[in-house]
Amino acid sequence: MTGVSAETIKNEIARLKGVLPELVLDELEGSLTRVSKEKAITRKQLDDVLETVKQAYINAIVEPGEAVGTVAAQSIGEPGTQMTLRTFHYAGVAELNVTLGLPRLIEIIDARRTPSTSLMTIYLTGKTAQDKNKARAFAQEIEVTTVEDVASQTEMDLINMEFMVTLDRSRMRQKELTPARVAAAVREAKIEASVDGNKLCVKPETQTLSELRRTATRVKGVPLRGVKGINRVVVKMEGNEYVVYTEGSNFAEVLALPGVDQTRTTTNNINEIEEVLGVEAARNAIINEAVKTLEEQGLDVDVRHIMLVADMMTHDGEVKQVGRHGVSGEKASVLARASFEVTTKHLLDACIRREVDKLDGIIENVIAGQPIPLGTGSVELVMRREEKGGRK
Repeated sequence: MTGVSAETIKNEIARLKGVLPELVLDELEGSLTRVSKEKAITRKQLDDVLETVKQAYINAIVEPGEAVGTVAAQSIGEPGTQMTLRTFHYAGVAELNVTLGLPRLIEIIDARRTPSTSLMTIYLTGKTAQDKNKARAFAQEIEVTTVEDVASQTEMDLINMEFMVTLDRSRMRQKELTPARVAAAVREAKIEASVDGNKLCVKPETQTLSELRRTATRVKGVPLRGVKGINRVVVKMEGNEYVVYTEGSNFAEVLALPGVDQTRTTTNNINEIEEVLGVEAARNAIINEAVKTLEEQGLDVDVRHIMLVADMMTHDGEVKQVGRHGVSGEKASVLARASFEVTTKHLLDACIRREVDKLDGIIENVIAGQPIPLGTGSVELVMRREEKGGRK
């Protein structure tokens, strides 16, 4: 028995336009065409496959009145109870630690300004990505080096009220620094400093012990080179290229550096992504970070639930937390806001502003003891009974 032609497959799939999404139709056409070349497909088999796919898609569509928010909350919340509370090593790189599990998921949902462990994954371009030495040179270039990093010894001279730093020559050579450059960097931080050989001498403005200690702490932290915020770097071979992992993040400055692949380089700091690339990129980052966190724990949550949360967090043009200072705290209903947190404050503020609750949502109707506007409660039915003889 001869199978159907590729043209027939194309025509039959075209009939489903408007019923199934374009992406599903394209994948279906490609799969059926590939199978028909290897093994003949009969007309009945083709009809059965198309009908099965169509029915599966229709069954997957959310019904009108479905409580999608509640379902999403359950779908993310239940696996969340299985998550661990520990900090793990990152992506097989033993030198870097990253917060994962439940603490990381809470960070994402709370839209924290800075994550507890900021990380960047920097992809390189051209020869820098292929050459180990060039990749390491790039990594060393962006890693922040402070005075403390190149000091072999520090001491306080309490008689002359001076702070002395002995600079390590080998570390200085490795970081391509000179004592004069170190002294210049300290002076830029508005601290009086002089250099004698490989010794740096610092004097505080006022000759007191507390000021000397304060100055010593400031001097140790003076940055000499690197990108602000990048505290540690690790170069790792992935596939056929070298990738730089960093502890600490400075997304804007790193993207501006030559040799950085701007299309793939990313950070786990969602607020930085919003500032540099915009709210759409931040939405994608929320989805990716949440999915990655759940998958790392071996938990399978449908991405659509996470997409709904990300949409709610970003729909008005900025990233907002799912909490009283964000999504939950900005609900139109007074009773819905009051039922979440700080009840008295919400009710008092509503009274002062003379707010009116129209009881359109779920929570407020539960409080009022009325049917909720979901499922069967989202429609109103009127029954007309007809008796025998045509009388109503």
